[in-house]
Amino acid sequence: MTENENCSIISENNAIEPEFQGIYGRYRITVKDQMEVKLYRISVLLCGISFCAGLVQWIVLGANWAWIWLLPMAISLGLALQWIHIYLRPIQISLQLLWALGCCGIGVLLWKLGAERFLPNLVNQRELTFVIGPFFAALTGLGFKEFFCFRRPEAIGLTLLLPISLIGHITGIMNEIFIMIFLFLSGVMLLLLSIRKFGMEASSDIGDKSVFNYLKNQKIATNL
Repeated sequence: MTENENCSIISENNAIEPEFQGIYGRYRITVKDQMEVKLYRISVLLCGISFCAGLVQWIVLGANWAWIWLLPMAISLGLALQWIHIYLRPIQISLQLLWALGCCGIGVLLWKLGAERFLPNLVNQRELTFVIGPFFAALTGLGFKEFFCFRRPEAIGLTLLLPISLIGHITGIMNEIFIMIFLFLSGVMLLLLSIRKFGMEASSDIGDKSVFNYLKNQKIATNL
């Protein structure tokens, strides 16, 4: 068995935990790691379902109550950003801050405008998009991370189409039909991305844990 091939060791709880060779040494994919990956993938899936369902309701039944899908979308995105594996911790924190700012913006607008007029006012008053923009910036960041790591076309589709649709709305250079098409394609890309992730090994989402350990030790050494 070469160093790049997986081997197995028995953990204290008798579960088999694969071992890998990383850049900075060997590491194990623990049961806890695998559970975090499952929770991350389920969260991304729920976010994609909520995004698509909200847009379908908006298109078919109108905008008045389509906002309700923002609630499960916000919760699932927040959970996904909690369990996402990114080597640089400041990037993860930045995405979480954008998510939090966007959620606060959504809450403020719902309170100020009223639930039924939330989406219609976003359509008619383009500048209000800046208030919820950080939320979708966080979602775009998740899509970019997925593209950077796996080069999946649906990830780059999400990363490009979502900001293009919002910028097109804010600037007024795109009409409502094209904006809705781009948003819907973004939702479909997110849903497709989340579904395809369930066929991947957990280790692919976790990445090289030796890098995480190295960066953690470097931080500890710097603070001493």
